[in-house]
Amino acid sequence: MNKLLKKQGSNICFGVIVLILAVMPLLYLRGVMNGSTISFLGKCIAFAVAAMGIDMIWGYTGILSLGHGLYFALGGYAMAMYLKLQSTGGKITDFMHTGGFTELPLVWKPFLNLPLSLLLIMLVPGVVAGLIGYFIFKSRVKGVYFFIISQVLTWAAYSIFIALSPYTNGNVGITEIKSIFGSIKGSSNIGNMLLLFYVALLIMILIYALCRFLVNRKFGKLLIAIRDGENRTYFSGYRVSNYKTFVYVLSAVIAAIAGAIFVNFNGSITPSQMTISYSITMVIWVAIGGRGTIIGAVIGAFLINLSEYNLSSGAMVEIWQYIIGAVFCITILFFKGGIVGFVKDQLPAFIASRKRKKNKGEEVPTKA
Repeated sequence: MNKLLKKQGSNICFGVIVLILAVMPLLYLRGVMNGSTISFLGKCIAFAVAAMGIDMIWGYTGILSLGHGLYFALGGYAMAMYLKLQSTGGKITDFMHTGGFTELPLVWKPFLNLPLSLLLIMLVPGVVAGLIGYFIFKSRVKGVYFFIISQVLTWAAYSIFIALSPYTNGNVGITEIKSIFGSIKGSSNIGNMLLLFYVALLIMILIYALCRFLVNRKFGKLLIAIRDGENRTYFSGYRVSNYKTFVYVLSAVIAAIAGAIFVNFNGSITPSQMTISYSITMVIWVAIGGRGTIIGAVIGAFLINLSEYNLSSGAMVEIWQYIIGAVFCITILFFKGGIVGFVKDQLPAFIASRKRKKNKGEEVPTKA
């Protein structure tokens, strides 16, 4: 049993999370919880997907990216553009009309088609990440210089989206949109809500399976080698820059898919999802859950967002951010492996130490 838990503990834990999530809509149908809770859990699924992408680039490869909010937002905007055109019947929106357009801008036209829109959700962030990754990693930029560059690029993209208000609606973003299956609000749209929720859950399962598959192969071992000794990996004959670029693109595409899921549940996307603070929040999810584990990213995303959801109302409304900050600081200072590291390594080591001390204390000295 212990061997099974040691080898398959992460998968078992993920299975339990999936099972709990799968039951939630059934409780909604029984009237135990309301639709807003199911919608929020759907957003948490999106956050968990994004966190897994962050864990691939940071936890396994050791590249701290503070700009993944950019890719999350790009995927979200791509999905929102399609959904907005569905609600307008393919015609220009109010903010386009205010911006002086009389017909649909060229950049919006590909989003009239669903298959092309789904492709662009992954393609656009992938190309952007590929170009950034190629030039940065080819130049062997890393450490503090990389995450400064990632912040600068994110801020530049944020400013561009604000400036191009006739195309993006500026600070307001793209709002008043329905999900890909139609409206999910109200008791008359329960079917759409459940369908969207289970599709999002399926995507999370597939992303988890993909990440676990990669990290358990030679590819994953190379990522860890790059993280723990990049120069040694270079001297071993591996093109480290290619591996880093690939995993950076992969994590960007995963973040974009998460953004697309988020928009369906949220009903809007704004440039605030592109900010540096949003990217840092994603890193916090992974750090608290346990980086370099995949399951830790999922646990951290759900734990932090559910805590915020419950603490940000009622008596804790004024101090909930301090509570989350304190949890983050305590985790970093005392539980370097996050929650997963504590349960997997620190707690068993502590129990074993206590047993050794107890057994040593019970030893009776023999007479000479």
